[in-house]
Amino acid sequence: MRILGIETSCDETAAAVVENGKRIISNVIASQIDIHARYGGIVPEVASRQHLLAIVPVVEKAMTEARVSWQDIDGIAVTFGPGLAGSLLVGVNAAKAIALANGLPLVGVNHLEAHICANWLEGEKPVEFPCLCLVVSGGHSDLILMKGQTQFEKLGQTRDDAAGEALDKAARILGLGYPGGPAIEQAAEKGTPCLNFPRAWLRGSYDFSFSGLKTSLWHLVQKEQVSVVDTAASFQWAIVDVLVSKTVEAARDMEVKAILLSGGVAANLRLREHFAERSPVPIFIPSPILCTDNAAMVAACGYYRFQAGESSGYDIDVVPGLSLG
Repeated sequence: MRILGIETSCDETAAAVVENGKRIISNVIASQIDIHARYGGIVPEVASRQHLLAIVPVVEKAMTEARVSWQDIDGIAVTFGPGLAGSLLVGVNAAKAIALANGLPLVGVNHLEAHICANWLEGEKPVEFPCLCLVVSGGHSDLILMKGQTQFEKLGQTRDDAAGEALDKAARILGLGYPGGPAIEQAAEKGTPCLNFPRAWLRGSYDFSFSGLKTSLWHLVQKEQVSVVDTAASFQWAIVDVLVSKTVEAARDMEVKAILLSGGVAANLRLREHFAERSPVPIFIPSPILCTDNAAMVAACGYYRFQAGESSGYDIDVVPGLSLG
């Protein structure tokens, strides 16, 4: 079963063709990083306008690289939330038009679930249920118990800033540029995590909080001259330490058989290494390109939704604040 996936939840316009939820035939991503870098962050109106310009060429390129026609496609999957409303509308309306014009079934996909499904796109080792999913990105830091391929229960979430958001703001405070996560990671490679930043452990819950960490950095920079690389390394380690510790604790409490890491922050090498060191169960982490927003994960997620007998018809509405579990 070949699914065309379409992703426009934020600032990447992406389309991909995936077979049986596992084999990537094509995966095309048009990034807007250079455009938004001049503003120091994503401008929603600019993002939606760029999606309008890119969506048709990106879909056409995905079909061409996959060497398929519309007769070879069995269904369309599109992200309908969470995300930026204007950006989501571009992808959803494009998917509706394509599906209707070609008589193809259409299914709306939760962006967070799609990130989790990226773990099925590589490798032959099967994921056993129940498993614990950490979705960590610029907008989300969620711990989700996955009981089956389409069964989710949210255990915890951020109470304020997401981990990726905290990294972006830290990069801005330290003058490291945009996007902040990779900038912090690059600087941290040259430094030592010698500063003792606070951790909000929120004992008795699986929730996260990174706002206080960000505030601590701000006060430190205002009060004294700091080593940018050591500060970046220390800030990054404070986030990694909390993410890994709380996830490992939840994995033991829930007696899961695997941990699945996903989302843009999952591309962080220090986070990946620390999970590999501490995880009590097998851990699955997609390649960095599949951690950031892409359409292959949307197509994979759509496949499992179709397999479960779901179809959205042609009347999908965007849900910018959609949650999972």
